[in-house]
Amino acid sequence: MDTTHIETIIIGAGQAGLATGYHLRRRGRPFVILDANARVGDNWRRQWDSLRLYSPAQYDSLPGLPFPARRWSFPGKDDVGDYLETYARTFDLPIRLETRVTGLERNGDGFRVTTDRGTWTCDNVVVATGTFGRTPNVPAIAAELDPSILQLHSSEYRRPGQLRDGPVLVVGASHSGCDIAYEVAESRPTILAGRDCGQIPPRLDSPIMHVVFPMLLFAWRHIVTRRTPIGRKEMPEIRRHGGPMLRVKRADLAARGVERVTSRIEEVRDGLPVVDGTPREVANVVWATGFRQAFDWIHLPVLDEDGWPREMRGVVAEADGLFFCGLSFQYAFSSMLLTGAGRDAALVADRITSRMRQGARVSAAA
Repeated sequence: MDTTHIETIIIGAGQAGLATGYHLRRRGRPFVILDANARVGDNWRRQWDSLRLYSPAQYDSLPGLPFPARRWSFPGKDDVGDYLETYARTFDLPIRLETRVTGLERNGDGFRVTTDRGTWTCDNVVVATGTFGRTPNVPAIAAELDPSILQLHSSEYRRPGQLRDGPVLVVGASHSGCDIAYEVAESRPTILAGRDCGQIPPRLDSPIMHVVFPMLLFAWRHIVTRRTPIGRKEMPEIRRHGGPMLRVKRADLAARGVERVTSRIEEVRDGLPVVDGTPREVANVVWATGFRQAFDWIHLPVLDEDGWPREMRGVVAEADGLFFCGLSFQYAFSSMLLTGAGRDAALVADRITSRMRQGARVSAAA
């Protein structure tokens, strides 16, 4: 198949990729977005059925298009998927769906992007695979569990009906693990294991949040950043352990009878997970243990020992023309929120525009 050239390739049509495309279009730069899914927004549609955003709809917009919901409602995962699809259509963003990127390497001063539907060359690449572009992080001890125990990663969990009858062990107590444990505890004995990540005390749908949430968002955007001591302290914690409890609180888990243990699950005995020193007979394990970066398809020396790209605000100094967008804590705590995608994407689009204009001036001078 022939090789196609374009100025910029964006890999991933999630919120970060779409926002980057929006800003590049406004700056008059040519680009294409490549995505492996059949529809824009499918990464959201594949989340568990009851998932709702933790931020009110008025703070869930990408640049240029308000989220179509009541300001203080909390959209569901399908609502988000449909919004992203509408966003792409509204701004006529050039997207090639069902195109999986399998390799990225240098090609002279630019890059070669290999996909399962052909090869592209480009001057710039934006890796916008984001949070849901990573590989589930399941501990090695999962292989030692009895085969009769159903195991699901949180990315595979959809609803309690998937689970077998009997007790459930949820491993990982960030907001996703807490939400899942609370949901399954309505019908099954449930253990939630993992370090306490803290909680935001007010209820998300309480009147006080109308005052508190804008303050939190300001802090997440401007104070908890990679340029401040508190932000630099929190970044590795957020990337490795997830965020605090948001919708479900400690009191909710207790009221529903969830057995809460803060020790790690590091041992299997006779095929059973050991919880606080005791093997527990469970029928199901849900691994809410997050994701690990899987950028092995990027054939460039730009990753650190933990698999994260060496970048600042998405700009990779070691590989001119390579950018990232949608990373957890790319600049601030807010980077992982829909409302944070636009700012990060705007900076990346600005850097691409400046790079291409500078290149054009050099060519003209020569």
